[in-house]
This record gives sequence, structure tokens and C-alpha cells, in this order.
Amino acid sequence: MTTETNAAKIVAILTALPGKANELQALLSGMAASCRAEPGNLRWDIWQDHSNPERFVLDELYIDAAAVDAHRQTPHFKDYASKINTLAERTAYVVTPVNLG
Repeated sequence: MTTETNAAKIVAILTALPGKANELQALLSGMAASCRAEPGNLRWDIWQDHSNPERFVLDELYIDAAAVDAHRQTPHFKDYASKINTLAERTAYVVTPVNLG
């Protein structure tokens, strides 16, 4: 069984380019079912910023780094990667939990 200390989290901040917010939201929404169905996925959610509705936050949690690598090899991720730069400015962080004792 994988412990929480092996978990890998991705937080991506996506700000739609002018006029692209609806396309961005559609792309992200279209990925949800496929991402959530991946064997190593524990969480995959989209959040929208109240102060800037053109900014979205992806909140992803995987059982480990290998699951993140597997995610990046899926057709739905490759499709996302081929389109995202035409839709949004993107900053992504892959983080692991800090052991608090």
C-alpha cells in the first residue's frame, strides 16, 4: 500500500489568454473523467478564481511520482499539452508532502 509520503501533487495555475476562457474551461472539463479514471489518480479537480474568472487552478493528487509520469503519457494529457499554450499562461508545480513528524 502506498503511503501519503509517496504522494505527488500537481497544482497548476492557468490564466486564459484574452477571449479564451470558455475554450480553456471546456478543455479542462473534458479531461476530468479520463484523469480521474487513471489508476494512480486520487484527486483531479478544477477551481475557478472568484476575483478573476479567467484564472483556473488544477488540483491533482497521485499515489506517487510514477503515477504522475504515467499521467503525462496518456492521450488526454498529450492533447492538453498540445493545446494549452494557445489558450492560457500556465504555471505548474509538482510537490510532495512535508513530513511533519
